[in-house]
Amino acid sequence: MVQGTASGVGKSWLVTAFCRLLHRRGHRVAPFKAQNMSNNAAVTANGGEVGRAQALQAEAAGVDVDERMNPVLLKPISDRRSDVVLMGQSRPDLANIPWMARRVRLWPEVTRALDSLRSDFDWIVIEGAGSPAEVNLTSSDIVNMAVARHAEAPVLLVADIDRGGAFASLVGTWTLLPPDDRARLRGFVLNRFRGDPGLLGDAPDIVRRLTGVEVLGVVPWVSARLPEEDAATIERVSTRSRGAVGVVRFPRIANFDDVLPLEEDSDVGIRWVESPSDLEGVRAIVLPGSRNVIDDLAWLRATGLDAAIERRAADAIPVLGICGGLQMLGRLVEDPFGIEGGGSHRGLGLLPVATCLGERKTVSRVRARWFTGDGRTAALPGYEIHHGRTVSEVEGFMWDVEDASRVLGFRQGAVSGTYVHGCLGDPAFRDEWLQRAGLGPRAAPREAADRHDRLDPIDLVADAVETSLDIDGLLS
Repeated sequence: MVQGTASGVGKSWLVTAFCRLLHRRGHRVAPFKAQNMSNNAAVTANGGEVGRAQALQAEAAGVDVDERMNPVLLKPISDRRSDVVLMGQSRPDLANIPWMARRVRLWPEVTRALDSLRSDFDWIVIEGAGSPAEVNLTSSDIVNMAVARHAEAPVLLVADIDRGGAFASLVGTWTLLPPDDRARLRGFVLNRFRGDPGLLGDAPDIVRRLTGVEVLGVVPWVSARLPEEDAATIERVSTRSRGAVGVVRFPRIANFDDVLPLEEDSDVGIRWVESPSDLEGVRAIVLPGSRNVIDDLAWLRATGLDAAIERRAADAIPVLGICGGLQMLGRLVEDPFGIEGGGSHRGLGLLPVATCLGERKTVSRVRARWFTGDGRTAALPGYEIHHGRTVSEVEGFMWDVEDASRVLGFRQGAVSGTYVHGCLGDPAFRDEWLQRAGLGPRAAPREAADRHDRLDPIDLVADAVETSLDIDGLLS
């Protein structure tokens, strides 16, 4: 099990690496995280929702992600309310149970999922959440030491040395744990180190003398890009402040990894947008997904971004809305069932569509067909996660390959909207949309393209971990 001294220290990153390293050694391996809090979700083959990080870890393990790998997913709707997803399905009945009282309902599901995975795989690499030393949450724990005890799993504790305070965090976490849980800590790992390891001096020895736990390795900073688990880590994303594509950073942003293919394009780059001034000089705009479209629409108006986006759309700057972003681009968003607070709300009016949020959530993998700029059609893979139904006064430009009556995207002039997450990961779709902004297509030098194809980011991360830690020693 991999636990951390805090959120964002690289637990997901290390679990991904361990899954790939075990897979390389020929083991049947699966990831597991009992409870995730994230609006970045992936869709399973059964039409369930799990954390995006577990989908990436499953990919690293060479298996398809399933609901057992993340039995509980909390998707924040507001500061005090979350959608509770249990074994892939939204459970409104659980959302109304006080946080501290949910354990009775959730813990049996967590253990059942973990035990089932253990029966199907040789190895399970378990990820914790936040810190195991959150003493105010110990009695309701279903994701950290409670899981380690149930699985009888040895624990690696990870600290992010790049952010500072790593040694104090390791010792402080150890100090706050009860003796039985301290005994489960088999090693410390320092993550994201930049510079000369000699600068660490005798600090690892001091930590060992204080705790009896060895620092097993120092993992260097790796530039490989892996999708981030939650919006709290957006500030870590290495975006250029003057990127060509402005991406609106909603307070309830969801599945923001949709825009990573734009960031990875050295000719484009993204710029996170939180005020009208952030849009100065952008060549295109993306409104990504949102877990609370109604609140984020209100935020757009409060910041003045609504008018700023409308002005740029009037100047033929390409605007793309994905999922919740599509709904905001329309004329109306209605919420008769109170999914996001209720009421009828005016959208930006840039697309002639209207959305009604229904009680049933659409969660599915999909293959979409879309009209290209020259009138041809092309297909792309993706997934849907959204409430409600959108109707339009114009014909769609994207639809479900399996059911042509299911329109998945709308376009009017330079403004487009789609329900298909992952569309920007399709090179043809991405290049055509960028070309509308005068940013593509670009032909990369063949040598650079070949090198990029060979350097799988998961392999880069796994290689760094393998050279920094004694993997065979850990496995034994």
